[in-house]
Amino acid sequence: MKKAKQYPLTHLLLAKSLLSKSLSNSQLAMTRRNHMTSSTVDVLLVGGGAMSTTLGVLLKQLDPSITMMMVERLGSIAKESTDGWNNAGTGHAAYCELNYTSENEDGSVNIDKAVDINAAFEISLQFWSYLVEQGLMPAPQEFIHRVPHQSFVWGERNVNMLKARHAAMSAHPAFKEMQYTEDREKMKEWMPLIMKNRVESEPLAATRIEHGTDVNFGAIARNMSKHLEGLDNFELNLNSEVKDLKKRSDGRWNVTIDLNGTRKVIDAKFVFLGAGGGALPLLQKAEVEESKGFGGFPVSGQWLVCEKPELVEQHFAKVYGAAPIGAPPMSVPHLDTRIIDGKKAILFGPFAGFTTKFLKTGSFFDLPKSVRFDNIKPMLSVGKNNMDLTRYLISEVMQSHKDRCNSLRQFFPDAKDEDWELAYAGQRVQIIKKDDKLGGKLEFGTEAITTEDGSLAALLGASPGASTTVNTMIGILERCFQERFSTLDWQTKMKTMVPSYGESLVENTDLLLSIRAHTLATLNLKP
Repeated sequence: MKKAKQYPLTHLLLAKSLLSKSLSNSQLAMTRRNHMTSSTVDVLLVGGGAMSTTLGVLLKQLDPSITMMMVERLGSIAKESTDGWNNAGTGHAAYCELNYTSENEDGSVNIDKAVDINAAFEISLQFWSYLVEQGLMPAPQEFIHRVPHQSFVWGERNVNMLKARHAAMSAHPAFKEMQYTEDREKMKEWMPLIMKNRVESEPLAATRIEHGTDVNFGAIARNMSKHLEGLDNFELNLNSEVKDLKKRSDGRWNVTIDLNGTRKVIDAKFVFLGAGGGALPLLQKAEVEESKGFGGFPVSGQWLVCEKPELVEQHFAKVYGAAPIGAPPMSVPHLDTRIIDGKKAILFGPFAGFTTKFLKTGSFFDLPKSVRFDNIKPMLSVGKNNMDLTRYLISEVMQSHKDRCNSLRQFFPDAKDEDWELAYAGQRVQIIKKDDKLGGKLEFGTEAITTEDGSLAALLGASPGASTTVNTMIGILERCFQERFSTLDWQTKMKTMVPSYGESLVENTDLLLSIRAHTLATLNLKP
């Protein structure tokens, strides 16, 4: 994660010069290693993050003979939102995230969304377990760690809400191990930094699940890419940017890419746009019917980071709070243990920011260039109907370091400004889509777009994103490779990779618990 520091212009120019020379050398080496053997492929994967690498491995496991190319605009894999430092690293299983449940008018809590997300994450755990068992991924501690997931609230209203949430969730087998407490001594055991010097009269409550996870999605993507590079009929091209997509009369795609400074047209039977925030502009370039009406609202993220050993060792949990009234769901504050490449740190945030870029390394023209005749009404409607969000973003952008540390002190009362540094996370593009009543609606989830003929798919949106990648990619395979997916061969292979495939973990909770016992043991996540 890059720290928010300022450098003189002369330094930046020198760095740019050195970087250019370095890239030229690496590009030459890469061209030799990944020389173009063909311009015709069965599958073209655009983007080298969690989505594309997962889809690539799934397809290659199903049929090793599939010819496949992956193109990534940056010089290495998983450097945008998938990178370990560009996201919270939470394995989203709905254990601690209060925005995955909702309050009913009678004060009870609806857990339907939480149950669905939990089941989807279990599918990811199954697939990762399979890859570890097959030797296709490194030891689990290289990419995933057990870190307890907690919810923590203060104030009478929030305490009542959390108590009702626990009652509803713990009654469901998927969440039966969730603990609840209002006991301050117990909370001191769970989160000593958070409880030190707290106001005694303040109502507090917390929940905890021991087998929560901290996930380095960047490590997962890079290891899957490494596996793919060792296979026949696979080609990786870095520093390669898609410039245009044209559908041919025979249903195939001509995709123009800038390959290390050279334009090349790739003939692909199937194209997947897994380019994070860059997926929407590419989907628009494809000019498919399914892309009409979609817009994007970019939101940047910032974290306060502490690497002070004496503090880091006193906190071992991902502690999620409640979003302030009027704030969007992605603003839920949390104080997290992070473990990346063996190094521990504490992160607090996120703090939202606004930029017109769709990618961290994108252009300030990304947002204005995405405006089309078919999406301008939904985008204007969202702007008009979401003034609370606008005000929230403005307030976030205007915050000083002291302001951010004051927010931190609601979680960690003894936090000192000088122990924390501001760091920039990845860029997220929230989905804007047509709405018959409102004109346009802002979505905060993840959505897979597929064409009717199954020749193109795209992944839009943000959270829960990478946590539910495997389930999302299986859905794309079912729609875009429908005929082959229905064969006994592919069905059998899917059951090998994801033992629960074909059954609902939402409905079959006995299967869920059996599967969970296996994945927790395989991935060293068992408490």
